[in-house]
Amino acid sequence: MLVLTRKKGERVMIGDDIVVTVIDVRGDGVRLGFDAPRGVKIQRAEVVRAVTEANTEAAANTAVTADLMAGLLAARTRPAADRGAAEPEGVPASDSAPSGSASVEPARRPAPPAGPPKPAPRRRPS
Repeated sequence: MLVLTRKKGERVMIGDDIVVTVIDVRGDGVRLGFDAPRGVKIQRAEVVRAVTEANTEAAANTAVTADLMAGLLAARTRPAADRGAAEPEGVPASDSAPSGSASVEPARRPAPPAGPPKPAPRRRPS
């Protein structure tokens, strides 16, 4: 590691196209300015570390969440008889779905009227 002493306004060149400028010095803090090509990433190490840790934690939580969701979906798609559900109250057994089948028909919407809408009737002036 190269260690340099710089004063406010002084610069350090890295290669041919990166310039680091000392902007301000206050107590134990130093403000630096970086001039670099757009393709060069300049990031604070503590931010990169925090993002990496957050991504690792999120990936672990995603695996657990995926397992839970798969279990819930599997339980939901099992036939009602397998889950121990009784016949709905007031529905005779002959009208219910066949044993081992949990299919339910979706509610049907009325068909839209055919053709363009009719204009409102015109009133005659009095």
